[in-house]
Amino acid sequence: MDTGKILLGALAGLAVGAVLGILFAPDKGSSTRKKIVKKGNDYADELEEKFQEFIESITEKFENVKEEASHLADQAKEKANEVEAEVAAAMNSKK
Repeated sequence: MDTGKILLGALAGLAVGAVLGILFAPDKGSSTRKKIVKKGNDYADELEEKFQEFIESITEKFENVKEEASHLADQAKEKANEVEAEVAAAMNSKK
């Protein structure tokens, strides 16, 4: 299962549990609404932080793959140049 989906599911479950806990608490309506808004903002901040970490992780992985692809392309060019030189040498030796 995808880690992002697990994280999102866990955060959603946590948020629902917190909201239900607040709704069933014996407080005034205005106090409960303030708590819900505060918790919602806290969860939104936490979710944004996790999303930024996820984006940074993906960016880092992309950069690593990009560097590896560039390295492989350079190796392929070198090998092609070697083969071309060998073919040219073989053609010259036949003359």
